[in-house]
Amino acid sequence: MATFQYRALASSGGAVAGQLEAATREDAIASMRKSGLRPIEVTEQKGSAKVRAARGAEKKWRRQITGFFAELGVLLQAGLPLDRALSIAVDNIAVPPLRQRLADVLAAVREGRPLSGALLDQPGLFPGLAPAMAEAGEANGELGLALARLAQMLEQADEQRRQVSAAMTYPVALTVVAVGVILLMLLFVVPQFETLFASAPAGSLPASSVAVMSASKFVRANGLYILGTLVAGGFALRQALSSPASKAWLDRQMLDVPQLGPLLRNIETVRFARSLGALIDGGVPLPSAMALARRTVTNRYMNTSLGEVVDIVRQGGGLTAPLAERRILPTLAMSFVRTGEETSQLGPMLGRLATVLDRDVKVRLDRIIAIATPTIVVGLGVGVAAMVASIMSAILGFNDLAVAQ
Repeated sequence: MATFQYRALASSGGAVAGQLEAATREDAIASMRKSGLRPIEVTEQKGSAKVRAARGAEKKWRRQITGFFAELGVLLQAGLPLDRALSIAVDNIAVPPLRQRLADVLAAVREGRPLSGALLDQPGLFPGLAPAMAEAGEANGELGLALARLAQMLEQADEQRRQVSAAMTYPVALTVVAVGVILLMLLFVVPQFETLFASAPAGSLPASSVAVMSASKFVRANGLYILGTLVAGGFALRQALSSPASKAWLDRQMLDVPQLGPLLRNIETVRFARSLGALIDGGVPLPSAMALARRTVTNRYMNTSLGEVVDIVRQGGGLTAPLAERRILPTLAMSFVRTGEETSQLGPMLGRLATVLDRDVKVRLDRIIAIATPTIVVGLGVGVAAMVASIMSAILGFNDLAVAQ
């Protein structure tokens, strides 16, 4: 399968841009026409390794790109011409490789290419929503406002990623420490007492002490085999889940996990609602906006279901009914979507939905951390205390035996 960049006219007459995967260019064009799009330009992305490297660069330079769009939007709203605003924004980029890529965008604009097209000429560097937002701003004469809205949306998405990452760091670190302490006890502390208990009569040691000593011997004797088994098991599991069907099944199961499932569903809904609301407010037609916003959803089960909804919307159907039928969004989200569709205020309502669910995500993250942190700490304390108690009871029992003799 190859990846194709395209620009096309939607059934509503609006211009859209994006990417799709197909075996050949003809298959890509046929797929677009089947979806109700009239192709204008379809080009294959050459050099997949280069594209993957560019996508890695997008993650690396995410903050700088967000700042670039924010500054460009402010300059355009202040009345500066596009090429002058671009020149200033590019000069303010401190990272030389990124500045060079953005200078290519500036050169393309000065040659007469629209900003949306110049952004498309840099595959993998910009978020997929950026060309669409720029094209919508060019169409309605509000390019500065569209870029400012894009920057705000990207900043909010970055903030959510930072919140999730920061929230998960502490429990993960505690888990690593807990496992490390247990292994340290089994590998280095417990063996120090083996010679002491070697002369103990059979059956004189407590069962807990025997169990700890046996566990220590097993780990020391089979540590490499255990590590190899874990690595092989992880690799086998990764291979088993490498197919799209397996990934979709796993993502579907994750949504049903208590506490974690609702959190994941809300995170995905925030991304989708924020992106879709910004695109609609920017003037992008609903079918095209949904197809673009769907790319921000990483859960494959939800993504596939949203793809079905996009097809229904393209055929002239409503949005609320197919979403409610698939039950992929929270109940609260459906209320916002229904209200927005009925009042023709779908964009603003989706923005408010993203704000409300974002607060709920923070609450759920705090709740999970509040549960996980003491659980890990108590588990570590109980494990270490159990080992120490088993050794101490053996020592005391051994001393009692010696005194009795």
